[in-house]
Amino acid sequence: MSSESAADGTPEEMPFDGNPEATVETLQKTVAELQAEKTELQDRFLRAVAESQNVRRRAQQDVEKERKFGIERLARDVLSVADNLGRALSAMPADLDPAMKNLIAGVQATERELQSVLERYGVTRIETLGKPFNADFHQAMMEVEDPSVPAGTVVQEMIPGYLLAGRLLRAAMVAVSKGGPARSFEASNDA
Repeated sequence: MSSESAADGTPEEMPFDGNPEATVETLQKTVAELQAEKTELQDRFLRAVAESQNVRRRAQQDVEKERKFGIERLARDVLSVADNLGRALSAMPADLDPAMKNLIAGVQATERELQSVLERYGVTRIETLGKPFNADFHQAMMEVEDPSVPAGTVVQEMIPGYLLAGRLLRAAMVAVSKGGPARSFEASNDA
């Protein structure tokens, strides 16, 4: 409802038809309409503010997620380099001449530096040997008969597993024992 003003700036009087109850009813109806409109506008305003806060929060979460996990593809690719360095070192014979031993020491230093760089960016190796098998972090490649080890224990690691900021980057490929004594419930929850 807009109030109209006279030429001198004073509000015009409402027309009076002689029935004061009709004027009161009209005013009450107008007040009710304005209150309903006010309530609707407040509701729309609160919803807009809430949506704005949600968008801001989601954007912050996306930035944080990208900061933590943005290197995931690069980390996966670099892991193959780390695997190949490890394989090369494990394939070296023990009886080498001194010049080759220096070369191997250099490759070992390179592997340690690569692991250090990975850890600096949140990529950590999953410890597997002697731990209970955990399908969330391990991929069983084979079972090994070993009565001296509790069943379900990781006894060999073929390919190491890695976590990126606590999230699985690559599962460890392992061999799991069978035929040993049953693992106690408490020990199986230590993973």
